[in-house]
Amino acid sequence: MNPNDAIIADKLTRKFGKFVAVDHISFSVAHGEIFGFLGPNGSGKTTTIKMLLGLLHPTSGAASVLGYDIARHAAAVKRNVGYMSQKFSLYGDLRVVENLNFYGRAYKVWGKQLIERRQRVLELTELVGCERELTANLAGGYKQRLALATAIIHCPQIVFLDEPTAGVDPVSRRDFWRLLYRLAADGTTIFVTTHYMDEAEQCHRLAFIHNGKIVATGTPNDIKEKQMHGQVVEIDCDNPGRAIEILRGLANLEEVALYGTLVHVVVPDWATHRHVIETSLDAAQVKINSMIAIPPSLEDVFIARARS
Repeated sequence: MNPNDAIIADKLTRKFGKFVAVDHISFSVAHGEIFGFLGPNGSGKTTTIKMLLGLLHPTSGAASVLGYDIARHAAAVKRNVGYMSQKFSLYGDLRVVENLNFYGRAYKVWGKQLIERRQRVLELTELVGCERELTANLAGGYKQRLALATAIIHCPQIVFLDEPTAGVDPVSRRDFWRLLYRLAADGTTIFVTTHYMDEAEQCHRLAFIHNGKIVATGTPNDIKEKQMHGQVVEIDCDNPGRAIEILRGLANLEEVALYGTLVHVVVPDWATHRHVIETSLDAAQVKINSMIAIPPSLEDVFIARARS
């Protein structure tokens, strides 16, 4: 870890009674980086963000945000970061401009500075022309952009986004990520949680978290190339459900999962296991259309690492 990184976590842990929500995780995020925190619901993503924001005290371990210790200098952390929560925290009965004014003043942005920053975030999030719209009447993608605008109106150095595109249509998700790249290009550090694999591919670096533990870290390419145990085999067959049932009964197959209409199998060595797979499916009268070894996807790696 670089001691000058924007975010540093060292064995960060949070317990709720006997339940360990976040279990001794360590990672760092560089300035200007889009860092993806990937994991299923209940894996510890939101708890981690709340600790980094100073909203929850760690049970043990330590972390710093922009050089501020999250336990001792929580107020300083909050002044210098932006946060977009899982649920839109906008006031539906206020107009777009009124929401921006409210959040700007909450961050102690006033007068001419507020007017200038409000215009900047409206342009950045492509909301110019929507200023007088009632927030409750905005479409989902526009509400998402407004939520981002309120999170960055005070020009924070880091923005924390907790599953910001959950429930948003694919086009709006794509547009939102285009905005994130603009922010990062201007030097803003982005810490974003997600469970969408296509979004994870767009991050500069990733950390996979499962059951409160980090199971893989690195760039998307590094994770796919270096952190996959075994080879991924893609099977196109006429009865995927039956194929999965048969293959899960075989020994030494590390993972069997359905990807659309295709079956993915993770094997220690493809050459060794090919004949066993072909013979087993043939005996079950499952017709194989094709069966090839493929490069692993992020989802393949995550599933394999989570179960290892």
